[in-house]
Amino acid sequence: MKIRILVLFVMVFALCSNVSAKEYTFGIVPQQSAKKLAQKWGPILNWLSEKAGVDIKFATARDIPTFEKRLAAGEYDFAYMNPYHFTVFNRSPGYVALARQANKSIQGILVVHKDSDLSTLSDLQNTTLAFPSPAAFAASLLPQAELKKNNIVYKPRYVSSHDSVYLNVAKGLAPAGGGVMRTFKNTDPAVRAQLRIFWKTSKYTPHAIASHPDVPVVDRRKVQNALIAMGKSEVGAELLRSIRFEGLQIADDDLWDDVRALNLTVLDD
Repeated sequence: MKIRILVLFVMVFALCSNVSAKEYTFGIVPQQSAKKLAQKWGPILNWLSEKAGVDIKFATARDIPTFEKRLAAGEYDFAYMNPYHFTVFNRSPGYVALARQANKSIQGILVVHKDSDLSTLSDLQNTTLAFPSPAAFAASLLPQAELKKNNIVYKPRYVSSHDSVYLNVAKGLAPAGGGVMRTFKNTDPAVRAQLRIFWKTSKYTPHAIASHPDVPVVDRRKVQNALIAMGKSEVGAELLRSIRFEGLQIADDDLWDDVRALNLTVLDD
């Protein structure tokens, strides 16, 4: 009997060990190169893994459309996605909001070369403009909606990432391009020095950190608690500052109703 109990204990312990060793992917929207994202987010995810007691691995995609396809297929266990992405993939496959950047709203920008004589949106009439991807919320959707509202005819050229937008404009390959303040501040200083912010959009709820609905609730809560605790830890706060976050706060799905109210349908067609 003692031997049977011992064998049962070993089996249960092994099963629990396998469960706790489960590896989760954390997909980061590819606003910048995979190398740059890995450098910035890798240490953050290592910290989260240690504090949450689960194994979290960095993941991204070669471009935003590929990232969107992977979200639609539910390939990421956790993901950092733009506000519009969350409203779409919250419906299906059902990503659940965990956190958002603290004390922050998202705002799109249009940048031009520092020596450009462009001064108003009407100056963009009949131009070809650089954008990251069709469904990039603040960097593409918001500026394009404003251009359409003002009856400005333009041709969009999608260049895969925010950094590519900034580089295209800096090199004179496009008169203007869309981005957001965070990626603009994080881009190569030599590129940023060649640019100036031309126009800004209204402000909205920022990117979501969300979990796939199949992630067990216990692990989901562990990760959420670690995310919120990160900004309260000296080391964690320093890591967040590396991506220009002041901290993280708990979020629920309804927080993105301001984005839902825009009735955007880019990924629903």
